[in-house]
Amino acid sequence: MIIYYNADCSKCREAIDLLNGASCEFEVREYLKKPPTEQELQVLLQKLRCKPFDLVRKSEPLYLEQFSGKAWTDTEWLHILSTHPVLIERPVVIDGDRAIIGRPPVKVIEFIKQ
Repeated sequence: MIIYYNADCSKCREAIDLLNGASCEFEVREYLKKPPTEQELQVLLQKLRCKPFDLVRKSEPLYLEQFSGKAWTDTEWLHILSTHPVLIERPVVIDGDRAIIGRPPVKVIEFIKQ
């Protein structure tokens, strides 16, 4: 498993605790330090079964200031998310060919039980 992680995010820390508590083996990806490429985001979105806009943190100040209320294509959102990873919703947990946005973190437990 892989978890997209931000150490400043309490939901990410909760998800890590849940994964540890369930004795899961996982890799932590600090996506703010190593942003996903547009291609990686495309693969992630296929696993999440969602569109790029569904992965956007709509409460993030950067979104509100620069991107809210404008019509962006999926391709443009892929570029925006890759360029501004702070806009990526978190935590994201990936297991093989499936993934979940772990908000609330209890969804992570449901996900690993499937």
